[in-house]
Amino acid sequence: MADESRPVHVLMVCLGNICRSPMAEAVFRARVKEAGLDDRIVVSSAGTGRWHVGESPHPGTLREIGKHGLDLVGKTAQHVSDYDLPSVDYVVAMDTDNQRDLGGDALLLLDFADPPSGIRSVPDPYYGGGFGRVYELVDAGSRGLLAHIASDLGIDQRSRE
Repeated sequence: MADESRPVHVLMVCLGNICRSPMAEAVFRARVKEAGLDDRIVVSSAGTGRWHVGESPHPGTLREIGKHGLDLVGKTAQHVSDYDLPSVDYVVAMDTDNQRDLGGDALLLLDFADPPSGIRSVPDPYYGGGFGRVYELVDAGSRGLLAHIASDLGIDQRSRE
């Protein structure tokens, strides 16, 4: 866990870092800001694969987050090797394959879904679409994850609303 001298770092991870994890980055960042915790929690995203490094997020991701007033200006795909994982406080995988690729220590976003989704993996919309459903799942997971992290930090979210 991070000490109080630096913000908590949350790293969202999917396969290519152009669909799910950048969407999760944008959504979680918005939830953190709404909670007034943007000085205590920073969020970024990366992929376990290198295919898209340097590319912008998928147009479907950009369209979907834009519908909700969010953006990813300047975001380009990164690989998890770009991060010193031991210094990241919460490594959050979008699916069980990503979790396995990270060595199993990563958390699964949907394990925190509020309300619970009944599934553990955020589906990859790269080929089949479904960006709206991915947004719903990522948002539910982000809300629950934020509550979990706030609790870990000793912050009562109810008193901040």
